[in-house]
Amino acid sequence: MDQAADKARLKAELQSKINGMQNSRPSSRRLPTVPVLAGILPGGGLQAGAAYSVTNSTTLAMALLAGPSGAGAWCSVIGMPTFSVEAAAGFGIALDKLVLVPHPGDQWLTVTAAMVDVVSIVLTCAPQHVAPSDASRLMARLRQRGAALVTMGPWPHSEATLSVTGSNWQGLGSGTGHLRSRRMRITAHASTGRSRTADLWLPDLHHGPWSTSMSPSAPAAHSESGQQEFFSRPARAS
Repeated sequence: MDQAADKARLKAELQSKINGMQNSRPSSRRLPTVPVLAGILPGGGLQAGAAYSVTNSTTLAMALLAGPSGAGAWCSVIGMPTFSVEAAAGFGIALDKLVLVPHPGDQWLTVTAAMVDVVSIVLTCAPQHVAPSDASRLMARLRQRGAALVTMGPWPHSEATLSVTGSNWQGLGSGTGHLRSRRMRITAHASTGRSRTADLWLPDLHHGPWSTSMSPSAPAAHSESGQQEFFSRPARAS
């Protein structure tokens, strides 16, 4: 009798551990992702139930929203009062399916959790200090709802941290011309320690807002100021 009870208890404990391990992982469902970013993100794109960090570029954050939004998904931007809807529209983000909450105040966690229930991807500037227990509860909600989170700045449970590590504007000559496009080098540092880099044009004059024609291994040089820049001709249409 005691042996049967012990076996039942061990089985229940083992099942609980297995469930906990499964619930700690993001969903295997992949959200639509701009191709050049999908190539450097873990799993080949944005994963439902996962979080991602962007360190230094609102434009890059918009690029992460552009894929799901272009496929018809609802998006939300929280705690970013200077977020430009004009720029978002130019990058292909559907404004009629974009929910803005510029000033969540001390209700950031409540507002973000509520948005996770109704949209596919949330972009937010998280408070500087988020309690580990609150972060864990929000991640559990993401996994339950199958949404993705993009934070400006660090987040303790990020699948990857993306940053702009080089930038160069095209279009100006010797006192003539006008700015036409921007070439950016994007680096994604995965939580596993692996890093991948790719280049993209904003906008791509031949194929819309995003170009995938650049080689991920294109060389970079350093300017006199020490900032990484690209010195090459604009990419030709493929």
